[in-house]
Amino acid sequence: MSEVKSKAAALPIAGMTCSACAGRIERGLKKVAGVEEAAVNLALEKASVRFDPTVTNVETLKQKIETLGFTVVTEKAEFNVAGMTCSACSARIEKVLNKLEGVSKASVNLALERATVEYSAGEISPGQIRQRIEKLGYKATEKEEGKQSAEEAKARELETQKGTFFFSLILSLPLLWSMVSHFEFTSFLYLPDMLMNPWVQMALATPVQFIVGRQFYKGAYQALKNKSANMDVLVAMGTSAAYFYSIYLSIMSIGSGAHMVDLYFETSAVLITLIVLGKLLEAGAKGRSSDAIKKLMNLQAKQAVVVRNGEEVHIPLEEVIAKDILLVKPGEVIPVDGVVLEGISAIDESMLTGESIPADKAPGDSVIGSTVNKNGFLKIQAVKVGKETALARIIQVVEKAQGSKAPIQRIADAISGVFVPIVVMISIITFFAWFLWGEPGNFAGALEKMIAVLVIACPCALGLATPTSIMAGSGRAAEKGILFKGGEHLESAQSISTVLLDKTGTVTTGIPVLTDVKVEAAFDEKEFMMLAGSAEMRSEHPLAQAIAQGMKDRGASLLEPGEFQAVPGFGISAAVNGKHILIGTRRLMEQNGISVDHVLPEMEELESSGKTAMLAAVDGEYAGLIAVSDTLKETSKEAVQRLKDMGLEVVMITGDNWRTAHAIAKEAGIETVIAEVLPEEKAYAVKKFQHQQKQTAMVGDGINDAPALALADIGMAIGTGTDVAMETADITLIKGDLHSIADAIMMSKKTMRNIRQNLFWAFAFNTLGIPVAALGFLAPWLAGAAMAFSSVFVVMNALRLQRMN
Repeated sequence: MSEVKSKAAALPIAGMTCSACAGRIERGLKKVAGVEEAAVNLALEKASVRFDPTVTNVETLKQKIETLGFTVVTEKAEFNVAGMTCSACSARIEKVLNKLEGVSKASVNLALERATVEYSAGEISPGQIRQRIEKLGYKATEKEEGKQSAEEAKARELETQKGTFFFSLILSLPLLWSMVSHFEFTSFLYLPDMLMNPWVQMALATPVQFIVGRQFYKGAYQALKNKSANMDVLVAMGTSAAYFYSIYLSIMSIGSGAHMVDLYFETSAVLITLIVLGKLLEAGAKGRSSDAIKKLMNLQAKQAVVVRNGEEVHIPLEEVIAKDILLVKPGEVIPVDGVVLEGISAIDESMLTGESIPADKAPGDSVIGSTVNKNGFLKIQAVKVGKETALARIIQVVEKAQGSKAPIQRIADAISGVFVPIVVMISIITFFAWFLWGEPGNFAGALEKMIAVLVIACPCALGLATPTSIMAGSGRAAEKGILFKGGEHLESAQSISTVLLDKTGTVTTGIPVLTDVKVEAAFDEKEFMMLAGSAEMRSEHPLAQAIAQGMKDRGASLLEPGEFQAVPGFGISAAVNGKHILIGTRRLMEQNGISVDHVLPEMEELESSGKTAMLAAVDGEYAGLIAVSDTLKETSKEAVQRLKDMGLEVVMITGDNWRTAHAIAKEAGIETVIAEVLPEEKAYAVKKFQHQQKQTAMVGDGINDAPALALADIGMAIGTGTDVAMETADITLIKGDLHSIADAIMMSKKTMRNIRQNLFWAFAFNTLGIPVAALGFLAPWLAGAAMAFSSVFVVMNALRLQRMN
């Protein structure tokens, strides 16, 4: 047995402040199974680790460092990779990149022809990674710098392949004619005597073999040079055997005066033609599977009208910068995310929210890039441009999902790594079995069976089975307003058994309104409203905003609070006009020694009607009761019932009091409620369900939901919520409609079913095709047609996901 070599990794670490930090990380790393040496340098902010790759990996080391409270700084580079022909190619590139010093993780997607590499900047550069890919015989360009050129190269390659195919077809058709006319049922066909001449056949076959087939020889050479094998090796071996054996027979026929009919020029030429046709069809189908990205990109404006130095200037979208003043006429696409400065209009936001009714916008309102200004002239100020806009971030998430791998793909990757060498062995065994025992001495017959085995076994379909489905499934999901952040989440969502729903902004609209203000007799009502409204001004919580706006609407003149502190799960503490204000739950009052027992019956009455009641105190004395009401989203009840019909357990979890929570839950049709919980307690509730062996999905929209979103098996963020929630979650539901939860789970199930179908048929074509070919029931040209069909079939099956409702 060969000895397993240790692997070294250098991990840049952020957050170390002293030698104690470095020591803690070093001790923690040494406790990880498989770690042989670990040293942390505080000055360089780097951990150097040597480990056994069969026991642990860089990802595990990173997770260990992060559990200690520090951050591993890694860079990410994406490369467009040209020249891959099958899963063996992508597996080989991935394997080599993962062995490079400084690379923590590399993933290669055959369908997208893309490599994604996470690396330590101090150890290796993108240029070195690119050079390593090119050393393997492939062409690599960094995604951003080569985006346009890569698209152009693909288009040129497609056109070249079309020309190559027709050139090959023209030369192969006469050879196919000569082959077909030898069948008994086609004996009536006229066959020109010239086509039976071995030198004419060689003249037709040679350009196909060495001009059209050059790509296979080149690919096979590069693969063998790097001590591996791929589809090109199988094609080159099979067609070369047929071609050169025919040359041998032609030379042996010199002087005999007879035309040789048992030649195999047509086998090599027709095989190459069919394989090129398969690659052509496959490339076209793969292009369609990334249509979702193209559709999203087409939504973006190409130009913008900005005001610079008092003049209107038309500039490319890429040149718009934050704080630019933009002019948007009726019917135009809003170029970037911004704020309305002047004008009133209705904006069609259906591309983002799915709502067909335009949203009214006035000065001070936010607008989203790529939405359509319907009927009014607007002057807006750019807030987010380029990669920061909502649409750009959506495109980034979809690209990341389409480029990622689902765990199920490991099966195909593991098989692809050893498949080609095994097939070569089987083909050699087939040849000798037929030559020595099946049809003793029949070299031509044995060669024909060997070629059929080599060709039918090409693992193209195996490599396309998973990525094409991920591309099509995640793309269709994006069109429906569901953003999966990775293939692993697309796979995991199918297993969800329990859905935990946050209340405010998730089950409800999240736009509460002030309904009741009950002030103690000892306090002036106007002053109370001013103090309470002012205290809530700095809070971003929807309930606080409702109180501040409600007090303002009732005539209170609000002041900017002095000191302000949000007390998560309890309420707020603020200083207004020299007075200390507390607004929040009964627990907040009790913690501050404020007696509220006399008002509890009134508070409970408000809560039982579905309102959220909050207690207010001024300078340590109870001052009044404030109630707000948050209405149920129109679709929540129907969506909850849909989840139940799918056999899922639905739970509502909220920091609100249990009476209000139960009233809202009852209205939504939810039986299980967890109320009055702090943000960290939401995460504990998730963990409790996981301990019961339940696959949990947490759905929320606020900062206070982030811990639970991160801990859940699948975190789903409502797209109308905070950036923190969306960054933490695995899936973003852009529309904010709870129906998207069921849609996401169904998309996961349908995508995984599609992947399993693809893997089944890919395995079936190979596992059934090889013995059929080895037993002599499959002519080489039929084997080539079947191999090409298997790849096209897998891609077309994946494309069915794009039509899913």
